[in-house]
Amino acid sequence: MATVILLRHGRSSANGSGVLAGRTPKVDLDETGRAQAEALVDRLAGVPLAEVVTSPLLRCRRTVGPLATARGLDRRPESRLSEVDYGDWTGRDLTALAKEPLWRVVQSHPSAAVFPGGEGLAQMQARAVAAVREHDARITAEHGEHAVWLLCSHGDVIKALLADALGQHLDSFQRIVVDPASVSVTRYTETRPFVLRLNDSGGDLSGIVPEKPRKRRGRKLASDAAVGGTTGGKDRA
Repeated sequence: MATVILLRHGRSSANGSGVLAGRTPKVDLDETGRAQAEALVDRLAGVPLAEVVTSPLLRCRRTVGPLATARGLDRRPESRLSEVDYGDWTGRDLTALAKEPLWRVVQSHPSAAVFPGGEGLAQMQARAVAAVREHDARITAEHGEHAVWLLCSHGDVIKALLADALGQHLDSFQRIVVDPASVSVTRYTETRPFVLRLNDSGGDLSGIVPEKPRKRRGRKLASDAAVGGTTGGKDRA
């Protein structure tokens, strides 16, 4: 299967406001976020991209805009990668929300958390995982298993995707940190995903591109983990 770059949107005007933005419309990138979006063009220069799939929310579309334009790629919207529907919590002050009984559930038992008037975190993970695996299978069929594609979404959504890839229960997803404009990378195979990068906020990403074998054409990327650790090569086949 293909390799997917999980990109959290750049810093938004809401990130430092102390308010839970959720799906509030027109939440845009701030000055730092715009600079982070522009920096992606050079940061991913060594990574050929087959496709860009993004949450339909403005802050995600803005984040991938410069990169998609530079590569001549369309931005494919995917509603299942949208932010959590926080329902009645949307737009409220985080300090006030921390006093709600549900806050402790979100922190310690997120799989049981359902936001009033919104969705549950388990529901969010199910829709996001289904979307990623469907797009990955489609892109692999169209571009081959050595393809790399980019997904732009939100912090909790990406944390839930990484928990799934790591084989962790959703109740452990709060242990994963995903900063604005950070990159995490997952490569799916026939039997398991491999997490290649986690919350990476700088540096060259060309090393994530799977190397096409020069011999024995048609080899598939291996699903088995390397005993004793990898040799550092790109290709797991």
